[in-house]
Amino acid sequence: MIPSSPWHERFLLLVVFLAGIGTLGIEMVMPRLMAPFFGTSQPIWAVVIGMTLTYLAVGYWLGGRLADRYPNERLLYWLIAWAGLLCAFIPLLARPVLQLAQLALRNVAAGAFLGALAAVVLLFALPVTLMAMVGPFAIRLQLRRLAAGVEAAGRTTGTISALSTFGSIVGTFLTVLLLIPLIGTSATLFLFAAFLVLLALIGLRDWRVLLLLALVVGLFLANNALGSQVKSADCRDCRLVAEVESSYNYIQVADQEIVYSSGAVDQRRVLILNEGQAIHSVYRLKFRETGDPLDILTDGGPWDYFAVAPYVYAGMQPTDVHSMALLGSAAGTIPKQFLAIYGPETRIDAVEIDQEIIGVGRDYFDMETDDPAFPNYRVHAQDARYWLATSSDSYDVIGMDAYHQPYIPFHLTTVEFFQQVRARLSARGVAVVNAGRPASGDDRLVNALASTMLAVFPEVYVIDTRFSNAILVGVNTPVGDGAANFVANSSAMAELATAEPRYRALQLVMYWALNEGRFGPVRPFAPTEARYRPFTDDHAPIERLIDGLILDEATTPGG
Repeated sequence: MIPSSPWHERFLLLVVFLAGIGTLGIEMVMPRLMAPFFGTSQPIWAVVIGMTLTYLAVGYWLGGRLADRYPNERLLYWLIAWAGLLCAFIPLLARPVLQLAQLALRNVAAGAFLGALAAVVLLFALPVTLMAMVGPFAIRLQLRRLAAGVEAAGRTTGTISALSTFGSIVGTFLTVLLLIPLIGTSATLFLFAAFLVLLALIGLRDWRVLLLLALVVGLFLANNALGSQVKSADCRDCRLVAEVESSYNYIQVADQEIVYSSGAVDQRRVLILNEGQAIHSVYRLKFRETGDPLDILTDGGPWDYFAVAPYVYAGMQPTDVHSMALLGSAAGTIPKQFLAIYGPETRIDAVEIDQEIIGVGRDYFDMETDDPAFPNYRVHAQDARYWLATSSDSYDVIGMDAYHQPYIPFHLTTVEFFQQVRARLSARGVAVVNAGRPASGDDRLVNALASTMLAVFPEVYVIDTRFSNAILVGVNTPVGDGAANFVANSSAMAELATAEPRYRALQLVMYWALNEGRFGPVRPFAPTEARYRPFTDDHAPIERLIDGLILDEATTPGG
């Protein structure tokens, strides 16, 4: 017999609302749990959303059939209790699977990586499916209670669906905006597990549910005993210094030792995000003692080349460079180089969407913002394109390094975006884009971005780094032969560096750009080289392009 008192009816509706919070809360943890190993790209989100909808569909179907056969309120609460308990197993079971994923990433083992991805997604199958059964069960129970029976089916279904959806909305924002940033991913899962078991305990008032709650607590303690570290430092010869979870990223700070062929050891601090497929900031700690711009260079990493991009203009002098906007500043490697080379009065607006990364930059990378010695250096915690659209200043250099490996936010690759960039450039300003290549040298991404930039800027130049990356430079006004200008400016820089030692860093990077670029010296990107239709806000298939690069690299022997 199903209780029909008003209290039971109201409590069942409350359970539907609270179950909605728990369901979406668990679902929103899934991509956060996966981000340090698989990233947060659109394909990963497609996997998460697609599998979640599959679990929900199965749960709705099973819940309806089970409710028709066993319309028992106690069974509903037991389903919730078991969903909570299964949720508590996820952090522990995920550890070995995610460690396998990390190993697969390091060894470019596509099969193991995809297998680990599937296993992690399947960990959420049972709890999400069980929680999806709550709605159909509640509808069946309410209809059985109501005297109007089937005549109230529409109203009852609508009420329960609305409550469940509203709870899901609350669960989404509560998890993403409060719980994960405040207590972390694993703790959030355990919190939801305990919450669901407690909800079932109130409904069942059965001492056996206390055993499930005790088991959840035990699993929480066991997980803590294994350590709170999500994963080891995601770079070679690195020691983890700190890790932070933000609303946008899983963040690692690590110390790295680079041993040169001479036997000298260079101590570095690096910033790594999410799946660890790239280092996003580098800080050579030697610079703390010397203050020499040469000691802030990264041996030809992409950060080094932003400072030399303006020298495709004829007769460019270091004293002509007064300002820079950097979209995607991470922990501040490029601004640090600019301030060391061009002087502490240089006006820099750095944009980084993740406030936690900015905090990491201040705490671990000696970020100069808020230092009175660098009065014109500001960091903005905003989306790069929004900030650019609302800015009214002009800059000699606008750099773009807001790309999350291996994917790029599509809205930072389009004609409309580069038009906004050009509108904020000074008369002899340059737009500088860090474009990645795989180790094989496949230039599809470089070509697509250069093709798009050429639709906006009168000329585009390619500076190949000592590694795989290409630096694309779009000029605001035609420069003539920019490659020849760069050569001439490089020769002049040798004389300037004699009088002003801080310019030796420019001299060295310009030498690298002319003589040690992995795929050639500084050169123009000719219209005849463009193989892609320029990307637009309406059509920018950047994910498809990068997916093709990843697939080719993974399936190429020795790749």
